[in-house]
Amino acid sequence: MIVSDGGHEPLIGVLALQGDFAAHALVLESLGARTRAVRKLAQLQNLDGLVIPGGESTALIKLMDVFDFWDPLKSWIEAGPPVFGTCAGAILLASEVLNPAQKSFALIDITVERNGYGRQVDSFEGRGSFLSAPADVEMIFIRAPKISRLGESVESLGQCRGDTVVARQGNILVSTFHPELSAEPTVHGYFLQMVAESQG
Repeated sequence: MIVSDGGHEPLIGVLALQGDFAAHALVLESLGARTRAVRKLAQLQNLDGLVIPGGESTALIKLMDVFDFWDPLKSWIEAGPPVFGTCAGAILLASEVLNPAQKSFALIDITVERNGYGRQVDSFEGRGSFLSAPADVEMIFIRAPKISRLGESVESLGQCRGDTVVARQGNILVSTFHPELSAEPTVHGYFLQMVAESQG
């Protein structure tokens, strides 16, 4: 169980406008965190961290525009709580999006190419390295983006097939695959460590 330095189980929001948010909540809860589905801006209050799940990035953008989420959510993230974006969530957090270009929060200095590995039929399961884990981690790529550029202040934390697939800059963590679909909660565990350290 990951418990914050404040002595309580961390409360992690999972953006639940669209995408695979329920699976993220199950993994986080299995690691001892409390979770909250975030569908309204008021539900960002008192969160210790936030997950922006995979899904369809253009659909997420449209929904956030409709519900006036965009600017308030960007300001909330800029305030410093740990945020974990997976697949479409990584696209939304990237500073530059290609294939095609689209707007983003621009909060981690990376360039991502949408559908970087191809379309749905090119989705694949692989294993890759993550930090100093003694064994490779299962990684499931579904219409995944590809990180084509890392800024100088961005750490590459995980690799698969020669590509960076997990990256971090400050309070922002991204993965181009779907760790919530794996039986191994390694990356979510790292994110909860980020949350605990942020409260130290």
